[in-house]
Amino acid sequence: MACTALTRGRALDCSRISGGLKKIFFSVFDKDVSYTYDATHPLEIDAIDWDGSTIFEYVMPLGVASVTDTIVGSRENGTVYYTPTVNIILNKLSKEDQNEIKLLAKSKVRIFAQLNQQLANGHDVFIALGMENGLDLNAGTMDTGAAFGDRNGYTLTFDGMEALPFAMLEDFTTVPWDQSGFINEAGTFPTVGS
Repeated sequence: MACTALTRGRALDCSRISGGLKKIFFSVFDKDVSYTYDATHPLEIDAIDWDGSTIFEYVMPLGVASVTDTIVGSRENGTVYYTPTVNIILNKLSKEDQNEIKLLAKSKVRIFAQLNQQLANGHDVFIALGMENGLDLNAGTMDTGAAFGDRNGYTLTFDGMEALPFAMLEDFTTVPWDQSGFINEAGTFPTVGS
């Protein structure tokens, strides 16, 4: 007897998509954020109560950021879990970034990623990572490069462990974060970089 019944098949998708990320948004994990999944679309978050907290927007150059959610299973133990990993590159070293990266390394975060992939209506896809257990900044470098044309800046890797794969956010109405189920945001939401 099967433990789980499948619910659908999947045909070859004829549409083209783009990989990579446009932006990521950090939310401090220990803030009192609550969320609910959509009743008819499993793994889609349709409501978030931010409880007065904010998210912090980071924009990276094109082609330097990625998300991977690895499925980790054990046949012997009968277990499965997911390890989300977010890799980002930020160009240019600065004292302000040094301090923020130090704070990120001390904090557990949730990460919301705005993908280059778009829905049929032209809106970007957003995914949510670390919703249950958070992600930690566990690896990275701060480097100057060697040659005149080398990049200097930061390479950061966040990872975590979750019982469920990452969720997608319900599509926004007009602009990102205006979903009717997203309530009690801080006055400035999101907080964008300077």
